[in-house]
Amino acid sequence: MSPHKPGGQHVSHDRWLVSYADFITLMFAFFVVLYASAEMDKKKIAELSAAIQGAFQQMGVFSKASLANSNNNNKDAKVGALCATTSPNIKTEINASGPVDAYALQRELQSILGTEIKQHEVEMRVTPEGLVLSLREVGFFNSGQARLMPAAIPKLARIAQVLNNHGFDIRVEGHTDDVPIHTATYQSNWELSTARATEVVTLLVENYHLDPLKIAAAGYGPYRPVAANDTAQGRGMNRRVDLVITSRTTTETIPSKPGQTLQNDVESSTAPS
Repeated sequence: MSPHKPGGQHVSHDRWLVSYADFITLMFAFFVVLYASAEMDKKKIAELSAAIQGAFQQMGVFSKASLANSNNNNKDAKVGALCATTSPNIKTEINASGPVDAYALQRELQSILGTEIKQHEVEMRVTPEGLVLSLREVGFFNSGQARLMPAAIPKLARIAQVLNNHGFDIRVEGHTDDVPIHTATYQSNWELSTARATEVVTLLVENYHLDPLKIAAAGYGPYRPVAANDTAQGRGMNRRVDLVITSRTTTETIPSKPGQTLQNDVESSTAPS
């Protein structure tokens, strides 16, 4: 006799829906995790690019305005925008609230100082600190004196107009050659270099209204030459006043050599009382 089969029992054919629902739930969770990871990576990239941007701004490599424009155009490619703006050949806007774009400022000053540059009265060079504008003694001072020559006043006025338009931070440095000086007015090259720097700062603040909180004077005597002092040409290059245009307010000078201290730097602030 065959075993008894219960009659009328219903067999479900929809059990696959349970497995399908489990699969869909797992897929949903998987994509949620992927999305969350992508958002975290984007945040990390943004933090990294912000850190790189801040570091390069402190070095004065490129302007804040150019970074802001590139970031607005492509917020998801911040690292690429930062790399692109480091090239000096890219035209950038000078922004007084950000670091100095040394190359753009150099071009602007070259356009108004062409004659002085050809006559070797003015020289410019870009350093990690910013732009250095050198005013040679031959075009601005009489030998052994700190007062500007009358013919040098219009030259300084043109320079001041450019600097005043942007509100840069400036350190004015006086330098001499190594020939000792001992006169009734100046007992040493320290005094002469400091007096020349102070003379320039005073004119920039009082006559051309540069912000006294953004400018300082320093005298280095013969101890930071740009050429050898064994020739007349080299000594002439060393007798200068440098306008160091920096990316931040600098009230203390930075040693040019490792281990060098600031004890021998004669520096004076020129904020009027």
